[in-house]
Order: sequence, then C-alpha cells, then structure tokens
Amino acid sequence: MGTASSLVSPAGGEVIEDTYGGGGGEACEIPVEVKPKARLLRGSFRRAGAAGAGAGAAAGAGAGARGAGGLLGASFKSTGSSVPELEYAAAECERLKKEYEIFRVSKNQELLAMGRREAKLDTENKRLRAELQALQKTYQKILREKESALEAKYQAMERAATFEQDRDKVKRQFKIFRETKENEIQDLLRAKRELEAKLQRLQAQGIQVFDPEESDSDDNCTDVTATGTQCDYWRGGALGREPSIGSMMQLQQSHRGPEFAHSSIDVEGPFANVNRDDWDAAVASLLQVTPLFSHSLWSNTVRCYLINTDETQPEMDIFLRDYSPKLQRMCETIGYFFHAIYFPIDNGNHYFNVRKWEIEKSSLVILFIHLTLPSCLLEDCEEAFLKNSEGKPRLIYHRLEDGQVSSDSVQRLIEQVSYLNKANKAKIIDHQGEPAEGVYKTYNYVEKIIKQDILGFENTEQEMKDLDNEEDSTIPEEEDYGDVLWDIHDEQEQMEAFQQASNSAYDLGFEKYYQRLNDLVAAAAPIPPLLVSGGPGSGKSLLLSKWIQLQQKHSPNTLILYHFVGRPMSTSSESASIIKRLTLKLMQHSWSVSGLTLDPGKLLEEFPRWLEKLSARHQGSIIIIIDSIDQVQQVEKHMKWLIDPLPVNVRVIVSVNVETCPPAWRLWPTLHLDPLNSKDAKALITAECSCVNIKLTKDQEKKLERHCRSATTCNALYVTLLCKMITHRAGKAGSIDEILQQCFQCQDTVSLYRLVLRSIQESMENDKERDLMKEILCLVTVSHNGVSESELMELYPDLSWPVLTSLIHSLHKMCLLTYGCGLLKFQHLQAWETVRLEYMEESQDISTYREKLIEYFTSQLSKARVTWRCADELPWLFQQQGNRQKLHECLLNLFVSQNLYKRGHFAELLSYWQLVGRDKGSMAAEYFDSLKQYEKNCEGEESMMSLANLYETLGRFLKDLGLLSQAIVPLQRSLEIRETALDPDHPRVAQSLHQLASVYVQWKKFGNAEQLYKQALEILENAYGSEHPLIARELDALATLYQKQNKYEQAEHLRKKSFKIRQKVARRKGNLYGFALLRRRALQLEELTLSKDTPDNARTLNELGVLYYLQNNLEAADLFLKRSLDMRERVLGPDHPDCAQSLNNLAALYNEKQQYAEAEELYERALDIRRRALAPDHPSLAYTGKHLAILYKKLGKLDKAVPLYELAVEIRQKSFGPKHPSVATALVNLAVLYSQMKKPIEALPLYERALKIYEDSLGRMHPRVGETLKNLAVLSYEGGDFEKAAELYKRAMDIKEAETSLVGGNALSRHSSSGDTFSLKTLSPNVFLLHGQR
Repeated sequence: MGTASSLVSPAGGEVIEDTYGGGGGEACEIPVEVKPKARLLRGSFRRAGAAGAGAGAAAGAGAGARGAGGLLGASFKSTGSSVPELEYAAAECERLKKEYEIFRVSKNQELLAMGRREAKLDTENKRLRAELQALQKTYQKILREKESALEAKYQAMERAATFEQDRDKVKRQFKIFRETKENEIQDLLRAKRELEAKLQRLQAQGIQVFDPEESDSDDNCTDVTATGTQCDYWRGGALGREPSIGSMMQLQQSHRGPEFAHSSIDVEGPFANVNRDDWDAAVASLLQVTPLFSHSLWSNTVRCYLINTDETQPEMDIFLRDYSPKLQRMCETIGYFFHAIYFPIDNGNHYFNVRKWEIEKSSLVILFIHLTLPSCLLEDCEEAFLKNSEGKPRLIYHRLEDGQVSSDSVQRLIEQVSYLNKANKAKIIDHQGEPAEGVYKTYNYVEKIIKQDILGFENTEQEMKDLDNEEDSTIPEEEDYGDVLWDIHDEQEQMEAFQQASNSAYDLGFEKYYQRLNDLVAAAAPIPPLLVSGGPGSGKSLLLSKWIQLQQKHSPNTLILYHFVGRPMSTSSESASIIKRLTLKLMQHSWSVSGLTLDPGKLLEEFPRWLEKLSARHQGSIIIIIDSIDQVQQVEKHMKWLIDPLPVNVRVIVSVNVETCPPAWRLWPTLHLDPLNSKDAKALITAECSCVNIKLTKDQEKKLERHCRSATTCNALYVTLLCKMITHRAGKAGSIDEILQQCFQCQDTVSLYRLVLRSIQESMENDKERDLMKEILCLVTVSHNGVSESELMELYPDLSWPVLTSLIHSLHKMCLLTYGCGLLKFQHLQAWETVRLEYMEESQDISTYREKLIEYFTSQLSKARVTWRCADELPWLFQQQGNRQKLHECLLNLFVSQNLYKRGHFAELLSYWQLVGRDKGSMAAEYFDSLKQYEKNCEGEESMMSLANLYETLGRFLKDLGLLSQAIVPLQRSLEIRETALDPDHPRVAQSLHQLASVYVQWKKFGNAEQLYKQALEILENAYGSEHPLIARELDALATLYQKQNKYEQAEHLRKKSFKIRQKVARRKGNLYGFALLRRRALQLEELTLSKDTPDNARTLNELGVLYYLQNNLEAADLFLKRSLDMRERVLGPDHPDCAQSLNNLAALYNEKQQYAEAEELYERALDIRRRALAPDHPSLAYTGKHLAILYKKLGKLDKAVPLYELAVEIRQKSFGPKHPSVATALVNLAVLYSQMKKPIEALPLYERALKIYEDSLGRMHPRVGETLKNLAVLSYEGGDFEKAAELYKRAMDIKEAETSLVGGNALSRHSSSGDTFSLKTLSPNVFLLHGQR
C-alpha cells in the first residue's frame, strides 16, 4: 500500500484507476509509505522488458535475457528494431511522469499543511507561555497579599489583645477604685455613727458640745485617707506576650498503642505496647500499676525504724546523737523527710500493733544486737526481717567479742536472714571493736542504702559527691528539670491521693455506675463534661479511683490524667497549680519542644491548645478527671475551658458536691451517686464486724437497718465510720448495744466524727495525751498543707515516738488523719470541719495555733534552713493572719522566694506580692536592693555561688513577669560571678549564658541569643561530650531560635540531633525516678519467683522479663522470659494462650537482638496457638500477627505478610466497626505493603477507603488525613497522574501547616499514624508541583 507499483495490475498490465487523485487536480492524500524515485523507475522498466520478450518470438534468447534483466541500456537499444515497443515505452513514460507529478503535488500540499500546523502550534505555545507568566505573577501577587493579610491579621489580633488587656486593666482599676471609695464611704458612715453616739452620750451627761462649724480654728479639720495603697496590679498579658524560652519543656511523649509504637513487648495490663527506647512510656506504664507498690516507695519520707537491746544501747545513743541529724539534713536537701523511729524495749507488748504498723510503713529497719535477743523483740524482728514481702532494705549490726558466743535466738535469726537474703536486701555487719567505730560503719551503709535503694540514685561516686555538696542548696540541681519549674511534691501528693482513694476494699455497689462512665468514653463527640455529683462522703473519690484502675487494666491505650483536690486553701486546690500540672502532663506525652509560660492567665489559654495538640497525635482516648473540683476557689473563672468544645477523643469527668455545684454546670450530663440502701449498709457493717470476730444479733441488725434509712445515715463515709466505731470500741467501752445507742444519736457524718474524737480521747491514758491530740489536730487544721512528724517532734520536745505514733495510729485507723507527701493531713473534708467545730469555734483559737506555726518556721529561717516546708507554710500563714508587714519581710528573704519560684509556685508568689500592695517595678527594685545588701556580706566561693544562683533566679522571675530589660542585669551579674569564681569554661557559666540568651529570644534580639547559645553549647560539649542531656537542651533552644527566624531546615536538623541524644541517654540510664522504680519493682518481683511453679509465678516471671527488657538488660530478660515459658508449658500445657504470650515476648527479644530466624519461628508458634485458642477477632491475635508481618517485611517476605495485614483489617473491623480510625490505620498498613510490592491497583482503593474513614471520624484537617494524602500523592506520582499528585500533596501540606500553627513549632512526629508506613522523604515536594504545572 502506498507504493507506485500498486497502481499497475501485475497480471494483465492494465492501469488501475487511481482512487486517490480523481483526475481533477484537487488536493489528494497519497498513502503514507512511498518508494524512492529511482526504485520506482527501475521497477517500471523491468515490467516493460518482460512484456516485450513475451510478445516477439523472433528475438533471440540472449536478447530476451537482456530484456528480462531490466537493464536500461538494453531496453533503449531494443526500441530501434521494434516500433510497438517504443510506443509502449513512451506511453509508460508519460504515465510515470503523470504519476510523479501527482506525487510531487501531494507532497507539496503536505509540506504546506505541516507548515500551517507548525505556525498554529507556535502561536498556541506563545499564548500558553504568556498565560503561565500571568499566572505566576498572579500567584506572586496573591502570595504577597496573603502574607500582608496574615501580617495584618496578626497585628489586628495583637491590637485586639492589647485592647482587651487595657480594657481589663481599666475594669480592674475601676473595680479597685469603686471598692476603695465604697470602703471610704463605709468608714465615714461608721465614724459618723460613732461620733453621733458619742455626742448623745456627752449630751446625756450634761457636757456642753461645741459645733465644729462655728469654730474659728482649723484644729477640727481632718483628712480622711483610705487604708491601703492603690497600685498597678499585674495584667494577664503583661507577664510575657509569648511563651518563655527559659521555661522550655524537654520531656518526651509516650506514644502507646497498636498503631503508633510497634511494641516488642506483649504483657497483660499496663505493660502492653511499650517501646523500650521510650523510657517515659515505660515510666508512664509503671505509674499505671502504682497500687502494687508500697506506700514507702512513693512517699517522700525516709522512715528508719530502729530496734536495739540493752546491750546495744550505747550504739543506739551514738547513732541518734551523731548520725541521725546528718541523715536528716541530707534528706532535707532534696525535699525528703527523715524519721528515726524507735520504741523503748521495756514497753513489752503495749505498743505491739503500733510497732507492727510502723514496721510496715518503714523504708529501712536497723537492728542493733550483741549476744542476746529478748523475747519481746522476737516478733518485731520476724516481722521486719523474715516477713519482708516487699523486699525493703534491712540492716543488722552485730557486735562481736572474743571469747563470747551469741545466744541461740541471735544465731537462729542471723541464719534465717542469711538464708532468705537471696536478693541482697538484708545486710549483716559483724563488728569487733569500739561501739563508735561500728556505728560509723553502720552509718555509711545506711547512707548508701538511702541514696541508692530508697532515693534511687545511681551507684556512681560522682553522684554521691554531688549530693553531698548540695547540702547547703535549697533545690538540688537534679530536680530542676532543666528549664522546667516542676514541684515533685505535688506529683507525689497526687499519687498518694489516688492510692488512698482506691485503697478501700468496698465497691459500695459501684458496678451500676461503671457502665455509665464507660458509655461516656464510647459516646460520639462532641460531648460536655460528665458531672459526678453526690453529698459529702458519698464515695465520689472512691468511685473515680476504682474506675481509673479498671480503665488502666482493660484499656491500656487510654491516657488518663487525674487530679484529686484536697481541702480548701491547700496547694492541691489552687487553680493555677492544677492547670499547670495538667499542662505539664500533656507536654510529657508530646514530642514537641515548646515554651511553657508561668503566667496563670496564659496557662489557662495554652492548656486547651496542648489538649488539642495531644488529641491529634494520641492513638486512643484521653480522659481528664478532676475530683472535688468545686473546692477550687472561683472555679467557674479558672476552669472556663470546660465549657468550650473538647477534641473528639477527649472526655472530661469532674466530681462536685450537690450543694456547691456551680449553677451553670447543672445542665451537663450528670451521674448522681445515690445513698446506700439500708440492706447494703447493714451488710457492710456486718461484714466488717465479722472480720474482727464480732457477731451482731438479729435485733442489732434490725436496728442498724432501721437507722440507715435517711440520706445522711446511708452515706458511704457515715457507714464506714459506723463500722470503725463498732469494731474499735467493742470490748473496751461496754456492750455493742451501748455503742450502737451512742452512734444512733448521730444523724450525720460530722456528728459521728465528733463522737469518734471523744471516743479516741476516752481511750487515752492521761490528760496530757488528750491535750496533745487536740494540739496536733488543730495544727494540722490551720496549716497550709499539713504538718510532718519531725516538725511535731521539734514543736513538742517532750514528745516521744511511742506516744506520737500511737496517737497517729488511732487517728489514722478512725479515718481522721492520713499521710500525704510526708505530711499529716485529714482523710476527709468532714474530718477537717469536725475539728474546727470541736476545738476551734473562736477565731482567737485559730490565730493562736497559726502563731505557734509561725514561730516555729520563723526559727527555722533564723537557722538559715530555708526548706520547701518553710517556703510553703510561712508566707501563707502570714497571708491568713493578714500581717502584710511580716509577709513583706518574708518575701524579701531571697531564699524563700527562690524556693517558691524554682518549684513552679509562680502564681502563689505573685498573689503574695499583690497582697502586700507592690507593683512589678517596685517589687523588682526591692529584690535588687535585697540582693545588693546580701552581696556585701558574701565571702568565699560557696557564698558567691549562692549569690549567683539568686541573681539567676531573679532574672528568670523578671523575665517571666515580662520585665525583659530589667531581667538582663541580674542574669549578666550571675554570669560575671560564675566566670570569676569558677572558670569561663565551667558548665555553670553555660547555664548563665543559656538563661541570658532566653531573655534575648523573648526580646526578639535573635543575633545576641544565637551567639550566647553557641557559646553555651561549646562549653557543655567540652565539659560533658556531645551526648549529654544538656547538649540536647541547647540544641532544642537553638532549633526554636532558628524556627522563629524561619530557618526551618537548620531547626529540623538540630531537633533530630537533639532527639538522638535524648534517645541514647534514655536507653543508657533512663529517667532518674523511673529507672529507680523499675529496678525496685524488678527486685521485688524477683523475690516473688523463688517459690514453686504456679500460673501466678509464671506471670510474674514474664513481667520480670519485661522490666529487665525495659532496663536494656536483654540477657536477664531472656533468662526470665524463658523461665516463664517453661513454667507455663509445664503447668498450663504448651497450647495455652499464656504460652503464646511468652513466645511472643521471646520473639520480640530475639528481634531486638537481630536473631530474626529464631524470632520468626517463635512468632509463628505464638500465632498458631492464638489462632486455635482465641476467637477470630481477638486483639491478641491481631497483635502477634502484626509483629510477625513486620518481621516478614524486614526479611523481604512480603507475600507472607499480606494475609497477616488482611487479618488485622478483619479483626479491627469486627472489634471496632468498619468506620473506626483503627480500621483505617490497618488499611493504610496493607496499602503500604501493596505499594512496596509494586501493586498500585490493590493499594489505591485501600488508601481511598482509609482516607474516607479518617475524614469522617477525625475531621478533614487531622494529621492522619494529611499522612494518608501524602501516601496517595506518592501513588499518583508513580502512576504518572502528576496533576492529582500535586493536588493531594497540596492538601497534605495545608494540613501540615495548620498543625504547625496549632502547635507553635515545626515539631517532628516520631511515629507515623500508619504504623509502619514508608517514608516520603525521598521525594521532593517540588516534584509534585512541577509535574502539576505541565
């Protein structure tokens, strides 16, 4: 087709009609493929020669051959002899000419058409280029307009904020002015009434009174001045317009869940899904099992129980006189109490129950023995040394003498302790020589035990030395937490409050309330907070604590933040303290490094932002529980975030008393706790009595049932107290009928508490002890946060430990007092009210007891002992007394203010200064004057270091107040002192440089700040190396600085470097407290596994293996996990689900050790067992399948991983429903796998379905939506759909920008929401945009 030869018939030589040309000279299209001209002519002549040879028979064979050969010359020679052949050739030539002409015309036409097409395309290209340039200009214009609009928006917002602040300031000033004038008017009216009354009395006495208006003198003219001084109070926004870099939080997030943290550890309960690299997650998981720990582990009290015999009384006296004060000072340095408790040996069994209670509470027991051991001490020794189930440290001092042999009781005790001492919990010191030498040796061991086993410090000489050098410091360096001002006592108080609230063995019929609380968590958002209401003592705290325990057990991926509010006016009821603690808890679970302001108003604004940020990243629900929130002063003002819409996965539960609930909150969904019915109350009392072998008669039970019918007598606390009264007084004060008759006269909890007080007083031996009880209860009542036992011993020098501990034991047993953060506090608010009504009806009594405490803490200040107790109590007591002058003097004690500020009590410090009536400027000036005066008396390196610390604290305080220009001066002075007294390259100098740079950052002098940060970084690297936590802090600060300057690449590089350092440090050592707790728990569990084979012991071994894994002790973890597996296979059988758990953990361990073949085999065995033993939709099945699939991917066995990921999707659909975000995550994981297998057709619908679920459940701007969009963009890009890829990537970047603006930083997420999704870092964002423009 398309050749010239096709126009001639090969058979007859006839010309075939040209169907293309038509003979009309019109433009025609020749077929595409045409032979060259020379070939066309040669072919025609060949055909002509062949035709001539066939027609002429006379031609010779050679001529025919030449004609057939198709030679051109031969064909022309043959025309001379044959005319027809010439005519035929001429005709053929004409035909060829015509054919050629047609061919030439057609080609010319094609060339013309192509030229016109080229011109048209060129014109179109120019037009498109012009449009592109116009679009680029428009884009640049819109971008500039957007930037201008954003800048105008921010300026408008700043103006609006300034306007609001000014308006609020005017309002406050007007309110102050109005109140001042109203007070003046009231004073004038009062003075007028007094003068009128005096005038009437004088007139009645007949005394002549002159009218002042008729007098010639000015002596009666009086100027009336209102009391107090109007001052410039702090505005909400004046304390810093942006978060302080000097208060930057540097904690890490504990992502826990099946999608975020691919845990290698599988245990039941709180240790599920814990990543070993994330120590904060490990500690957070450990906090979930705090009820497993003894009270002494969490309390900040070191209780040392001493036992001695008559033979070792000299050693006892030396220890109490010379070494107990040293241990007390050491513990006070780091905010701990130290109590050396002992009982005289001649008491017999008089204090037996009290001694047993003290041994249970003690942190350390020391026994001083020589040759004999009295029988009265045997029970104490057995309780302390042989029944030490919690594995607490124990110490035996055994004095030996030549030629003397110890008694059988002493030898038997030492042998038994040595036999049981397999975990090195008891130390036996055998000493020959002087008692003083032996006691000194004992002191060294006690000091070591306290530092390592009780306080949790690592066993390094440097740390011991550092701790010893900190004796004169108010706050140790280790507890400063970098730039974060954190009070560990507040956290300990909350831990203890949670434990005490959940310690009750009674559920009080709470099962019916648990489902309502569970429904709240499962309800669709948005939902307002749930109000748990009830009368005082109805069991709200108990209900919430029990439910928290259930949630932690059954929903380990749920993050629960709780706060138990104590009595009014305590630290736990301060709104600023609550918001700050909850904010820090949120920051603990976030990877972002951001500033935390100390301004209470700013904190209230930032808390919802942190809550929203964490909710966007956390896999699972977040539950915030605040118990007794109505005890917070001005709760509606300070907790107004509760009425704002909450994030979709956040639930809030608050408990209130019915009488004090704010009216606006009564519209919220409410769970009201009904009183107990009479039958339940009777059953509780009967069960409690049976525990102490008290049998109630039928008549007594009927009386109880009739009595417990009203709302007040069916109250949970009332019933508990009734049980305590019956069991306490039975056998001591007559018959049970008499006790019941007395109790039945008390119709409410307070009146029953008063009966309890009188009952305890009657049980005391003399009036002295009764007066002591009254004194102690009154001191606890008027204190800020409570009173410690050591403070009581100093307040009452004649008081002995047996009397004090016996009294506290009685008050604790009867639900009056309890321990909180080492202090004696009231167990219930009703107990506090009872003491006020019983002993302190007059205000003069309250003032007397406050003065007693003021005198005591003032004497502590005069001894230069500014402890956290002095700083907490003394200013507050002055405030309650209304003594502004004394409060002013106390605040000017630089160490008191430093202690309050460095522990984060910023709002409390401000409130004191406001009461004194000082504005910010005058307050700063007074601090400067006090520091200058203190500096005059400073001599020596130690005092100069203390002075530098004071200057630094003042600078940070002024910076947080917003007085940046004034903050520079003390920080520079601190830097000068440290450079002079220490060395320009000392780490403390780097600390001063860091704080000074943070002020420059807040002042927006970025150049100065960058230079100072780099100097600090260089000093720290030279001092500690490149992998110290302080290096990470400086890198984070520099990253934040670069981010403020829009240098995002530099900032991101520094953040990654900082994260790696923190990860290495966490893996090597762990958090100071968390590591100690994990190690302590591991040692406790190790002791529990020494008995016979049981399922519980196998589970304990498994948990022990997990804890060693978290401590990075893989060899020990391997040992205990194998022991757990062996024991389970022996006891339960090899196909039991618990064996699958041990197999899974061993597989995870081998995976960590990169022994992938062994890990694969164990995972497959675990999966096989769980498939046969568990339901098809069981979460544990999905858990093992997921990790085996990850291992398959790591080994390149992608085909084997596909069915496991499909199984995960199926299980999650059955467990959560087809539209749950967890299902979407499993779909994304499967899609990623298909993408890696180069199967985009299978991956695309999975991504699209996951995107739809994420958008419907989490919102279109959720980070997981953005990550899914990025994955879809990659898929579209690889498929060649560049425009769609650019569109998807733009949406993803919009979400990323929105998230960044919300967080306030370019934070990196350590985990992708898609679990093990692949990274998109290999593709540049410009790739999508460039292809999208084509």
